[in-house]
Amino acid sequence: KYSIPIDLLGFEFEVLTATENQVSKPDDGVYVNGLFLEGCRWCADTGSLAESHSKILYSKLPILWLKPNRRSDFTIASTYTCPVYKTSARRGTLSTTGHSTNYVMSVELPSENNPRQWINRGVALLCQLND
Repeated sequence: KYSIPIDLLGFEFEVLTATENQVSKPDDGVYVNGLFLEGCRWCADTGSLAESHSKILYSKLPILWLKPNRRSDFTIASTYTCPVYKTSARRGTLSTTGHSTNYVMSVELPSENNPRQWINRGVALLCQLND
């Protein structure tokens, strides 16, 4: 379909406003549903990260669209590079790549605040919550 060299390929990320029932298969990429934000929440009004509501530890992230594209074609925006973990235990054994076995990937999420704010709060995306 495309002929982009693998070393120039990357993912752009878009948080959708549509619900599960309103989306169909994307032409390119994949939709991811069921991720949870820890340390902040998603504000649908601004389309970016926002402070958590009082006493709310986790909030559900709307559907995330991973769009493959040439990295040089990415749009530059104010984002926070958010780590994605399998569980809330942000530890695991180190793999040969130097990452924890609990680490999945990093996702660029829109933010109106300085990324340092989210780093200090330990903001991360989780694939599952503790029982």
